[in-house]
Amino acid sequence: QVQLVESGGGLVQAGGSLRLSCATSGRTSSNYAMGWFRQDPGKERECVAAISRSGGNTYYADSVKGRFTISRDNAKNTVYLQMNSLKPEDTAVYYCAGYRASTSRQVVTSRGEYDYWGQGTQVTVSS
Repeated sequence: QVQLVESGGGLVQAGGSLRLSCATSGRTSSNYAMGWFRQDPGKERECVAAISRSGGNTYYADSVKGRFTISRDNAKNTVYLQMNSLKPEDTAVYYCAGYRASTSRQVVTSRGEYDYWGQGTQVTVSS
């Protein structure tokens, strides 16, 4: 069993930055491909960024490319999402998720494939 705990959310003005963290416990995080998802009320939960077990492969949704950076520190069992140039439309609850990947380079973007989820952290961007 893997437990995921997000932190770092909050209220920020448009153009500002936040860094989200996702700490994993229970199993070695390096066995898991990780993803960051977000969900606004009434909308589908979407993958904004994902990273392979090794950290060598990443994925970004078009809406965040060039502004968000996903990274991981396997020694600390932590995954990060650096969010810059934030926009009001980035407002959502952000979730991290883990998938037990069979290869070190696999990146997973489909919500249904993830095995473990954190409780979410609220990000609010004011205009």
